[in-house]
Amino acid sequence: MRLHILGIGGTFMSGVAVLAKQSGHEVTGSDMNVYPPMSTQLTEQGIQLTEGYDAAQIDPAVDCVIVGNVIKRGNPAMEYVLAQQIPFMSGPQWLAENILKNRWVIAVAGTHGKTTTTSLLTWILEAAGLQPGFLIGGVPENFGVSARLGKDYFVIEADEYDSAFFDKRSKFIHYHPKTLLLNNLEYDHADIFPDLAAIKQQFHYLLRTVPGNGLILHHAEDENLKDVLKMGCWTPTSAFGAETAEWNTVLTKNDGSAFTVVHQGKTLGEVQWNLLGQHNVANALGAIAAAHHAGVAPETAIAALSEFKNVKRRLEIKGEAKNIIVYDDFAHHPTAIETTLAGLRAKIGNKARMIAVLEFGSYTMRSGVHKARLQDALKDADQVICKSTEADWGLQALLNEFKQPTSLYTDVDTLVAQLVPQLHAGDHVVVMSNSSFGGIHKKLLDMIEKGCE
Repeated sequence: MRLHILGIGGTFMSGVAVLAKQSGHEVTGSDMNVYPPMSTQLTEQGIQLTEGYDAAQIDPAVDCVIVGNVIKRGNPAMEYVLAQQIPFMSGPQWLAENILKNRWVIAVAGTHGKTTTTSLLTWILEAAGLQPGFLIGGVPENFGVSARLGKDYFVIEADEYDSAFFDKRSKFIHYHPKTLLLNNLEYDHADIFPDLAAIKQQFHYLLRTVPGNGLILHHAEDENLKDVLKMGCWTPTSAFGAETAEWNTVLTKNDGSAFTVVHQGKTLGEVQWNLLGQHNVANALGAIAAAHHAGVAPETAIAALSEFKNVKRRLEIKGEAKNIIVYDDFAHHPTAIETTLAGLRAKIGNKARMIAVLEFGSYTMRSGVHKARLQDALKDADQVICKSTEADWGLQALLNEFKQPTSLYTDVDTLVAQLVPQLHAGDHVVVMSNSSFGGIHKKLLDMIEKGCE
């Protein structure tokens, strides 16, 4: 079939494009401002990408247009599709009908850690020889792509965001997992959910789709997940992450780089790996438990984690210049910011300086929904640098209340020019954003190389 994907540059839709291409379809797509790693992936997969949404991009002979949730009514390409009565559907629907049928679907849902946990779980199944298919909202280093067809098992990052402008159900409603892993639940996506209760409702709908012979794994200490389970559950459940839970861990290094895995009171082995933070320990434990439901021995999973290479943009070291390390991290919610910085602080100790550089990319963060939590989320940083938001919700006033030095800039070039002279050897600069942030990582490293003492 000839498929055209509107909004192909997003992490989810890029994965759909890869799966369609691997399935033998002719795939093209269009989007605005596509940037790595997804732009690189599409090019490497031989998928033709067109900038913008001109109606002329849509070949009238196309068999189906797959519509990303970034597309709205009034989009020229979409209006053409509607007027010409060209068949169209959402990405999650296409995925469910063409890829997930007759598979053992393992879905990873929650506010934080979905991409990392999905990648961990996929790698564990790969190490066990199961050759899983997957769709991940990022590029795991162990695989080099965000999606592949695989065989009987399919691991998917199950997002609660809506499916399309014509289908306001959460994406994960389409997936019908046999194994469902629930990491955590907090308020997010303020552009489509009015409150936390609305998100809980979608998670409850997700529980309704899991069969009675499946399994729902949930973090034992998350009160919001407990609320969802109380709304109705028809599937066996298993808890992880607390001392009294079926699955638990004991840290052997405070930074989370080593921990033992405990199942039903029995110690199964120790994980030693390159990831940091208590949040990643919880991600790993959930992945081990989910893999166990799919038939993978925990000892196999533990051994696999030592070879896990993480996901691009998850505290990824972009480079080092003059003994100053620059990181790229996708954290765009106060909880994710806090846990990421806490993990790095535990690793580098209290003597090294850690500078947090933030761009508020998501609608929830840009609109100041979580402003009351930002100061505490950034407490481990020695200095905080922010790029200003279009909406004036009092960011400057908030930064003035911070105990550590803070700065606010309107553009990336000025930010870099002002920050670099303040840096010195031994510093750790953590850039946190869910966009390209104006190529700030390269600009920082280049300027540090040229002029930082």
